[in-house]
Amino acid sequence: MDAARTYLIEREQWLARPIEEVFAFYGDATNLEAITPAWLRFSVITPAPIAMRAGTLIEYRLRWRRMPLRWTTIIEAWEPPHRFVDTQLQGPYRLWHHTHTFEAQMGGTLIRDQVRYRLPLGWLGVVLHRLGIRRDLEAIFDDRARRVRELLGPGRGPGQVAGTGVGRRSTTRRPNA
Repeated sequence: MDAARTYLIEREQWLARPIEEVFAFYGDATNLEAITPAWLRFSVITPAPIAMRAGTLIEYRLRWRRMPLRWTTIIEAWEPPHRFVDTQLQGPYRLWHHTHTFEAQMGGTLIRDQVRYRLPLGWLGVVLHRLGIRRDLEAIFDDRARRVRELLGPGRGPGQVAGTGVGRRSTTRRPNA
């Protein structure tokens, strides 16, 4: 019996920025370096500029708890300015499926992230998740929301009011449940 679980992270953040501007920011893969916590030493190693579309491959390098990792994702869906999906092809997860959606709302943009992920190593992956992986992922997404507010907030160009609404929901699900 496979002890691995599928986990879910869902986040929402509203910004007082036009949807086209917010999507363009998120759609530039090199901006991931600016919104990823410094402790991960994250870098995009695919040469810029990266032409984003369905089928685009992006390679990254990072350090998690001093362990060097390489990560390759594919853009599975590219639907400007409303949605894109990246899925891990190679990296630390057994499954990483990240859906980004953008909705014009209240004169700004509601950003939604939904990440479904599974860890390798069966029951050991479940234990490692409880011991720190979940907490680290929550910290990464918390920091990302803060950095996005800083970068796209007041005094950063059009849309002079930064959004502060951030929603968190993280759950654990059994596969196929």
